[in-house]
Amino acid sequence: MDRRLFLAIAGGFLTSYGAKAHAVPLASGPQRLSLHNAHTGENFDGPYRDEKGPIAAAMDDLSQLLRDHHSGKQIAYDVAVLDFLAATMAAVGATKATILSAYRTPETNAMLARTTFGVADNSQHMYGRALDVRFDGALEQAMQAARTMQRGGVGWYPRSSFIHLDSGPVRNWTLEGGGFDNLLMRIRMMIAHRSGGKIPVGRSGGPLSVRQRLALHRMIAKAEFVTRGR
Repeated sequence: MDRRLFLAIAGGFLTSYGAKAHAVPLASGPQRLSLHNAHTGENFDGPYRDEKGPIAAAMDDLSQLLRDHHSGKQIAYDVAVLDFLAATMAAVGATKATILSAYRTPETNAMLARTTFGVADNSQHMYGRALDVRFDGALEQAMQAARTMQRGGVGWYPRSSFIHLDSGPVRNWTLEGGGFDNLLMRIRMMIAHRSGGKIPVGRSGGPLSVRQRLALHRMIAKAEFVTRGR
């Protein structure tokens, strides 16, 4: 299957992509965050910017908290995605967020791309511009509020109960746990249409094997995320 076909399929899952992030005025006064890292158990609780701008010591602490927990490496985190998170939490009255994924080294990202649906080769996580988070209550409302802000990328994962926020181009997507089978069927139908009615099956003539499904799984993920850089 060619890249254009994948992108045509993937387009049904994207509500928008490619637009530049909108500059949104910050609330007056110090900006605070209360964060818990699900992998390391570490916390940050306090202001990270004041009327002069980002607080250097706090940003250092946040870079440590948001490091790649696989390798221990860290990066200077983009304050714009922290502002995005703070605004999203404020919109629903959330006081503390749990970080599920933050910085990823290229090596960690490549490892995850081999094993996890929805990990882009050129992920915003590799540049310190993305966060996967959850917090108690109103998560769907938080996702909707974040999309309304148009400050970057917003991914919604209802089955896994988390949202992705990044300070890259404005775009939105939703991935549900049961969506793969439906997407796979649509791909097979499109292939059948292009190949004169022959629907692809496994080598034995039966359903695709687990290995074949995983291979298609990764190809779909690459197609779906190729323009969004999740």
